[in-house]
Amino acid sequence: MKVSGFTFIRNASQNDYPIVEAISSVLPLCDEFIVAHGNSNDDTLDLIRGIKSYKIKIIDTVWEDDLREGGKVFALETDKAFMAIADNSDWAIYIQGDEVIHEKYHATLRKEMEQNLNDEKVEGLLLKYIHFYASYDFFASSRRWYRKEIRVIKNLKDIHSYRDAQGFRLNDRKIKVKEIDAYIYHYGWVKPPIGLKNKVRNFNKYYHDDEWINENHPVSTDFDFGNADELKRFEGTHPAVMLSRIEKTNWKFDKDPSLLKKQMPLRRKFLKWIEELTGYRLFEYKNYKKIN
Repeated sequence: MKVSGFTFIRNASQNDYPIVEAISSVLPLCDEFIVAHGNSNDDTLDLIRGIKSYKIKIIDTVWEDDLREGGKVFALETDKAFMAIADNSDWAIYIQGDEVIHEKYHATLRKEMEQNLNDEKVEGLLLKYIHFYASYDFFASSRRWYRKEIRVIKNLKDIHSYRDAQGFRLNDRKIKVKEIDAYIYHYGWVKPPIGLKNKVRNFNKYYHDDEWINENHPVSTDFDFGNADELKRFEGTHPAVMLSRIEKTNWKFDKDPSLLKKQMPLRRKFLKWIEELTGYRLFEYKNYKKIN
């Protein structure tokens, strides 16, 4: 069984993305790792080269900065990386620049890839998510955050990234996936308040024009933590590759997490109550077809 990893990245330092940690967290599972490096204005390329692994193959790309339609540029860059993996790879593990896989899930991932290698009904593996927010000590609990997504796919060349690279499609249909007991740790929202504000502005450049950004996310305003709905304290352990970064944390999250829950709109409070009571999330968007 041959496994490829792949990702895309641009301006990792400028946007404070843990790209080195993201790649390093997947390397032990991979025979090769493809990095589609965009036209960065910082030291991103040096960071990737600094990993010093024979498995890493870098392809240079140029982002279409004028493309501001629903984050489509992210999907285009993802496809460039996926199309560059070896033809004889069986599986491909996708990781974004702010996502990390805990080493405790490596055995599960390898076992599931081996067991489903020859099962044509399984085209991908569905992983669960923990969205860390504002601090490494808290994660967001909200209907507005996706709970699961495809991060492992078979090497079928008709597979392509969908919309803004959140998931994948096969010939424009939903991929058939098996859900596995493994998590993606998402760190993209772990930043001090000013960093979060800058992230929102930079991120929206790939969705909206400058006028919309300046009107909805002006530079001078404070960051609205209400996007999380509810923050819960994280009681587990972080991946080993993240420990050095976490030790260098130089800010303290000083908001009262209980206030966010009180500020949650009534409709979302009701839907959350239904979910907690039944275990079912009403109206959840699912870009996949689960196989039991």
